[in-house]
Amino acid sequence: MRLTRVLAFASALVASAVGLSPPTQAEEVHMTVLLDWFVNPDHGPLIVAKELGYFKEMGLDVDLVAPADPNDPPKLIAAGKAEVAIGYQPQLHVQVAEGLPLVRFGTLVATPLNALVALKDGPIKSLKDLKGRKVGYSVGGFEDALLGAMLASEGLRLDDVELVNVNFSLSPAVISGQVDAVIGAFRNFELNQMEIEGHPGVAFYPEEHGVPVYDELIFITATDLRDDPRLAAFLAAVERGTHYIVNHPEESWDIFRGHSPDVDDELNKRAWFATIPRFDMTPAALDSGRYARFAGFLKDRGLIKEIVPVATYATAVGGE
Repeated sequence: MRLTRVLAFASALVASAVGLSPPTQAEEVHMTVLLDWFVNPDHGPLIVAKELGYFKEMGLDVDLVAPADPNDPPKLIAAGKAEVAIGYQPQLHVQVAEGLPLVRFGTLVATPLNALVALKDGPIKSLKDLKGRKVGYSVGGFEDALLGAMLASEGLRLDDVELVNVNFSLSPAVISGQVDAVIGAFRNFELNQMEIEGHPGVAFYPEEHGVPVYDELIFITATDLRDDPRLAAFLAAVERGTHYIVNHPEESWDIFRGHSPDVDDELNKRAWFATIPRFDMTPAALDSGRYARFAGFLKDRGLIKEIVPVATYATAVGGE
């Protein structure tokens, strides 16, 4: 009984902080959240918030759904098939430019995860060493833009390297020698995978080589839902989940792997701890200048034709 009263009091405090009335069981409403991929450590705050009952305490019944096709979630959100999806900031700019009615309302992973990765004991000691070499990629467009900007920071151009489509076989392509480096490797996964397989890698980070910093993973919703009060409740629970992970990394790993036994292996455990410092501790906050700078980068690289006001596609719940 005492624990119930404590949880109710904590829930009331959180609800008050985001301007909501303390939820009751009768007020619990359903939300569908589309993940960007299969469940993995990037989704830690959502899994912890669900398992520890933080969503329920905010009056939400949240379903976390992995998509059959990772390209589908933004389209499904735009079509009103779900309330929230995990997306990528770079793709959001392009999707909005293409006319999809989407808005970012929170951040999950606040730093880039994308990196250019090569073998640690291989010939690539600096980006200049890529001249005349093969670089693997999985998805064209944005990865080309990243690589082009990174090469430009060292006086090279895209046509100074040979691009090879390795699909999503990034680490194996480097380890086998099919390519000398890959762009699009996630620093919290591929580096750990290479280490486990006995072929340590070295990463070159876009934000250190000419690319403006950006949010890797964001929460998006349909434009006509941008003022929906459920979004504030959702982010309040996600924030609690994030702080729990930071305060209790080992315990939260146990919660995560208990929820998804398929991820209970050495790679995902290493990725879990590598990802923790990159979660956004204030997911509802928005740095408009950061979004504007990255939009300028995408325009310069030819991925969008014009820069539109940040407020048209990004909002801070309870703020801007």
